[in-house]
Amino acid sequence: MNYRRLVLAALLGLLALALWASPEFKQVAAGVAIFLFGMLSLENGFRQFTGGFLESVLRRTTDTIPKSLGFGIVSTAIMQSSSLVSVITISFLSAGMLPLITGIGIIFGANLGTTTGAWLFATIGMKMSLSAFALPMLVFGVVLNFQGSRVLKASGAILAGLGFLFLGIDFMKDGFEGYQAAVDLRAYAITGITGLLVYTGLGILATVIMQSSHATLALTLAGLATGQITYENALALAIGANIGTTVTALIGGLGANIAGKRLAGAHLFFNLATAAMALVLVEPLRWSVDGLSALMSIADDDYTVKLAVFHTLFNCLGVAVMLPRISQLARALERWLPEGPEEAAAEPRYLNPAAMDSPDSANVAVRREVWHLFDQAFVILAHGLHLHREQICNCDDLRAMINNNRERIDIDIDLLYRQRVKRLYNAILDFISGCMTRMSPGSSTESLYRLQHAAAEMVEAIKHVKHLRKNLTTYLAANNAAIRREYNDLRLRVAIVLRETHRLYEGQFDDASTAILELDEIAVSARVDRESMVARVTKLLGTKQIDSAMATSLLNDSAYASETVDAILTGTRELLTATDVDAARTTEALSVSDEGQAGVNI
Repeated sequence: MNYRRLVLAALLGLLALALWASPEFKQVAAGVAIFLFGMLSLENGFRQFTGGFLESVLRRTTDTIPKSLGFGIVSTAIMQSSSLVSVITISFLSAGMLPLITGIGIIFGANLGTTTGAWLFATIGMKMSLSAFALPMLVFGVVLNFQGSRVLKASGAILAGLGFLFLGIDFMKDGFEGYQAAVDLRAYAITGITGLLVYTGLGILATVIMQSSHATLALTLAGLATGQITYENALALAIGANIGTTVTALIGGLGANIAGKRLAGAHLFFNLATAAMALVLVEPLRWSVDGLSALMSIADDDYTVKLAVFHTLFNCLGVAVMLPRISQLARALERWLPEGPEEAAAEPRYLNPAAMDSPDSANVAVRREVWHLFDQAFVILAHGLHLHREQICNCDDLRAMINNNRERIDIDIDLLYRQRVKRLYNAILDFISGCMTRMSPGSSTESLYRLQHAAAEMVEAIKHVKHLRKNLTTYLAANNAAIRREYNDLRLRVAIVLRETHRLYEGQFDDASTAILELDEIAVSARVDRESMVARVTKLLGTKQIDSAMATSLLNDSAYASETVDAILTGTRELLTATDVDAARTTEALSVSDEGQAGVNI
């Protein structure tokens, strides 16, 4: 940590020295800083609109590869940030909302969409002074940012972001024009293959540092427009910017699950392949640009627009070559990055930090992770009852199987809880806490609260089974048929609930309302009625079928069984209702009304 601070201090010192020594560099650096701040403001504004609109559009328009490609193009063209589109796509893929092949299609489209930025900067930004437009945008953007409405605040951030972008471009242009009088940067131009490789490397470095290929392209276009960068070197810088932009997706992929890592790998592979084709075919591409420029009536010396044509052309070439091979790429990534072994099942699978920025993807990620926790808890609960998951899920006659099964499964519930559930539970709580700090109050936060409650209930179920297991283990091997029968009945009640909730999980609850009604029916048959249990125990004790110690244990353990059933049912209900909070409120209101009416009838 101290080493990093020393390096940072040294870099800041060098930057301060350069700013003091060169007014021209100060002008260019200020332009880059303003441009990057505009990009951040623009992204922040669009992020505030991702709480529903972008997600719903994404789900509706990405069911085929052409649609996913179109979504990537349009969304990136509108938001002017391929990085934001990539991070959102990784979060959706990590949450299981998109298949890998769809995510790859969006990434391909985002690379095409990002070329619109080069056209915007080349045709407008370099042809006229944008300060006249930038300043009013900043004024209105700041005013809107202070409004209470989320829509107005987001609109203000977008407007201010565009203002800062335009202002930054003007600053960069003025800085490079200042260099014309002080020093001729073209003296440092490098020709041939060496220049191609060196400036490609500089493009990668600049994009990695600034975390924005748009900023690198804007800087390149500003230098090209003022004659400080040669056209040949500018082409190489554009290729390098395409490679450097993958860093943001790679960073987002590092915190994602295996699906997110695969998509980040696809992004890297596509951009490297596209850049390699552009480097190898740079001369034919230049001839193609000249031909297209003649057809489009672009002047021979209008190098800024010709650079935009080149940038579009080699990205289109990459998509044309890679799109027919998208299925092979997806399969290759699944082979190169396989699913982890079963032993690592207790690791969080869906909690990608990038999903926190989007309410929809955050809710889906948490919901899937809670189901993952349920799946892990299922094994512990089943073994705690001395049963196997396969027996509970697949047996046609569950009662007969349980009555005839006296197998003892030796496990340490506390150890299994720490290994398979506690880590997931802690990760879910941490993730929800992080989401709450970013989201405004509403149905999204209520959904997260319900999901948090669902996870807590399953943890409670494990604790109740731990207490139930103590006497169950003893009486399961007892010669007394009556006490075995009673404990088998407790096992059956819990096993029925486990099987039915697992069935809901397998069906992914397409209709939450129907699933909730099914839960209510399960609850009626599975809950242990206290009064009837006391009557049964009293009868068994009176007929000498069990002794007083057995009677006490059975009464206590029937309460644990009932609490286990209640915890599983409550947790599952909360998990189901989290998909549609408004419908859940209506259902709960009707439930309370029905209970009140029942009380009147009595």
